[in-house]
Amino acid sequence: MKIIFTDKFKKKFEKLPSKIQEKFGGRIDIFVKTPTNPLLKVHPLRGYLIGLRAFSVTGDYRVVYRILDKDSIKLVDIGTHAQVYRI
Repeated sequence: MKIIFTDKFKKKFEKLPSKIQEKFGGRIDIFVKTPTNPLLKVHPLRGYLIGLRAFSVTGDYRVVYRILDKDSIKLVDIGTHAQVYRI
């Protein structure tokens, strides 16, 4: 699977605590192997984020992404629930 990182994602990722960055590494490995793994709590987004999907890194941290094609995704945002789902 090809993963593209937006500049926004990269900037926000660099500011995350190292513990969350490490947790993301494990979650993205799971996602690449089995995108529908229940541990990830993958779900489509609604409202102004329609067309995007998200998965959980921890109880509060989420990754927002877009499916580009069957072999590619673009990571759009990462942060707490409140940060990535803000209006």
